[in-house]
Amino acid sequence: MKTQSLPSGSAAAGPAPLSARLPFPHALMRPILSRVVRRIAANHPGMFNRLGRFTTADFVIDPIDMPFAMHLRPDPAGPILRTVPRSRLPAHVARIAGRFLDLLELMDADLDGDALFFSRGLEVTGNTEAVVCLRNALDDIDGSVAEEVAAMFGAPGRAALSALRRAAHKKSHKR
Repeated sequence: MKTQSLPSGSAAAGPAPLSARLPFPHALMRPILSRVVRRIAANHPGMFNRLGRFTTADFVIDPIDMPFAMHLRPDPAGPILRTVPRSRLPAHVARIAGRFLDLLELMDADLDGDALFFSRGLEVTGNTEAVVCLRNALDDIDGSVAEEVAAMFGAPGRAALSALRRAAHKKSHKR
């Protein structure tokens, strides 16, 4: 067994939490996310008009504080939303990265994406025109996408969204 010594004066952090040692269950998340993206697409077909030539583009949404990234293809004929390991990102036109709660607030238009970008809380790489089109498509949705998704899962989904919003509210007051 290989051992590693710690620098003088440092304390052992102990074993990594179980969640950090187990692989993320991508296969379990895929049917859930597929259902979500198909429902949003069916309920809001007009949003695809704002995507223009990017309706079949691949985007990476990277919640940097989560153990995965997400692959989004907003294709009206077959939308894709799935988790992917960061080590195996698909080819994409753009990557949007930030903390999960910030991305949630952006999706709901509760947070100004420009302000978050310029404060370096959001990183956008790749084709910025594609990202603007995606943002415009989300802006065209009446109501809250997050509430719509939460409602798909009934009371537990609404409770989870409420808890996430409270956490985001606390976070924004600490800034």
